[in-house]
Amino acid sequence: MALFLTVLAVCLLIIGGMVAILMTARTPRYRTEPEHLLELFDQALESRVSETEWNAVVGYPIRHDDYLEGVRRRAQRLMDEHGRHGRVARGKPLLDDEGHADLSALRDHLAARTALRHGEERE
Repeated sequence: MALFLTVLAVCLLIIGGMVAILMTARTPRYRTEPEHLLELFDQALESRVSETEWNAVVGYPIRHDDYLEGVRRRAQRLMDEHGRHGRVARGKPLLDDEGHADLSALRDHLAARTALRHGEERE
């Protein structure tokens, strides 16, 4: 009987601990920042990004910043219009020449806006 009560107490302690941990744990969240997009755009312009990595970052909605969501949607539209699906694995660029130029302009605009916002925060 003592063994049964010991096993029951240990099981209840483990189950209770797991329930308490699950009740207090928050859902992990990924928050895309301008620096993440700039790094991804730089890698895409240098043909160092995989299509999977591009889709993981650009395919994830940005809910905390409407401007970044617009940039993300524009990048997604560039991939849809000028992307070369499946050619990255063979060493080809992710975008054609026109898409490359548009992505470069989008990257420069985002970099300028980010620098301006960081300058305002320092003041």
